[in-house]
Amino acid sequence: MKQHNRKLILEDGNVYTGIGFGAEEDRVCELVFNTSMVGYQEIVSDPSYTDQAVVMTYPLIGNYGMTDDDYECKNPSLGAMIVHDYNDFPSNFRYTKTLSEVLEENHIPGITDVDTRQLTRWIRDKGSQRALLTDISTTVEEGLEIIKNTPVPHDQVSRVSCKKRWYSRTADHKYNVVAIDCGVKLNIIRCLNQFGCNVVIVPYDTPAEEIEFMKPDGIFLSNGPGDPTDVVPVIETVKKLKGKYPIFGICLGHQIISLAYGAKTYKLKFGHRGGNHPVMNHTTGKIEITSQNHSYAVDEATLAGTGLVVTHTNLLDNTVEGMSCPTERIFSVQYHPESAPGPQDSKYLFQQFINYIKEAEEDAKKN
Repeated sequence: MKQHNRKLILEDGNVYTGIGFGAEEDRVCELVFNTSMVGYQEIVSDPSYTDQAVVMTYPLIGNYGMTDDDYECKNPSLGAMIVHDYNDFPSNFRYTKTLSEVLEENHIPGITDVDTRQLTRWIRDKGSQRALLTDISTTVEEGLEIIKNTPVPHDQVSRVSCKKRWYSRTADHKYNVVAIDCGVKLNIIRCLNQFGCNVVIVPYDTPAEEIEFMKPDGIFLSNGPGDPTDVVPVIETVKKLKGKYPIFGICLGHQIISLAYGAKTYKLKFGHRGGNHPVMNHTTGKIEITSQNHSYAVDEATLAGTGLVVTHTNLLDNTVEGMSCPTERIFSVQYHPESAPGPQDSKYLFQQFINYIKEAEEDAKKN
């Protein structure tokens, strides 16, 4: 059995040791946990996890490898991965690389043989905090000093957003959608294509005037990492475009819409990450099982007077999971209706976006 050669030092002084895999690099990250039983490749490649060390609560990770077709972005920016039992010998006819190989290629450190059950309970009880993944020889005092001297990043969206526009087209398209890329997952683009949309994906700081020049039928606001109040360019763009086009936001896009309308957001104790969150749809009365990945939430008390109404509520902690302003054809959800792999209860939201686009077209013809 391999000897422990890596160490996880938490901001509060707790220490977990284990065996390294992936890149052998020191990394200071925000420590979070994910309760998904499958989908570690999608988690590794989800830009929303930028600068975060993800503790996987499901114990066996790596057993089906990594496949070329299942990435959510081309350049994974996960901070680190923490698992209980890493398997470096995948059994899957589709796999092309091991998880460790992909992490190493993208300079992402990993650690296995950690008591992830205990660590998850600690995060749940104490809240998310920063941690240093380092060599076993690093002392706690040295580690705490490194964490203290490492600034908290506020530029995640600018790092993961595309640097120039790109296109995703589909046969016999009916609509043209502009997607503002704050760290968009590729499966969201695939879903928009499936619903008959040609999509142009633009950088997060694309001016509203440039988007209007493209004459889109609708606008999509993507998911992404970090504090939504850091993404001022997108907030300002939404302020200028709301009411002019149908707008659909997911995750960070949901939070940005609330800020553009004058509401506020706040950081959750340990966030929502996993594919098993029950959400009440107030329109239908149905409970949807959802996939989630976020640290921040919309403050419901600040929605009064904004024109936004709550459409969905998380049944675990009563946080806002969906909002809409029907008169301006704008709506959003905090969770991920496109999740892959994950629950498919909420794909109807893409159809709702299409319906808003159709309504806008009909109104334009009347006028």
